[in-house]
Amino acid sequence: MLKSVLSVLTAILILAAPGIACGQSYASSVLAGKWTYRSFINNPQPVTDDPKTAADKLLALLFAEAVFTFEIPTDTTLTGRIDWPGGGLDLKGTIRQNTSDDGPIVEIVGTGRPGTDTATWEYDYRGQLSYRWPNGVNQTPAIVGSVIRAKPHDGAPAGLVASFIAVKQP
Repeated sequence: MLKSVLSVLTAILILAAPGIACGQSYASSVLAGKWTYRSFINNPQPVTDDPKTAADKLLALLFAEAVFTFEIPTDTTLTGRIDWPGGGLDLKGTIRQNTSDDGPIVEIVGTGRPGTDTATWEYDYRGQLSYRWPNGVNQTPAIVGSVIRAKPHDGAPAGLVASFIAVKQP
């Protein structure tokens, strides 16, 4: 009897979570791979007040655009890199399941690569997989969060905080 119940529950889980390999958690399945990363300066001033300058003002809010590449060695660890034209950082982090129904939380440290222009850089990222709407149409997974410059570099002080959005690539 118990075996039958477990078989039915397993079948339900497999049907409810298509694309997730056996033994792989939802967080691992969703987080692994490439993400388009964009961070923005936290400036509360509206930018669309003048249509002639709105595009330039909006673009000026962009702090960085890059690609996160995540590998998930365990359900609680993350490794990878963030790359942009001309540079990048190596990533190490943790994954925590949120106690509510919200998505997992990632806490990541990005460190510069020896022998490159980013060798002394360090940035810390904290983000959460965004809510998956039950009635959402063609919803793409996204991580939303903030990033802080943990160490000064190239004359820029530590402590700058920007918001980020990372959208899962197909």
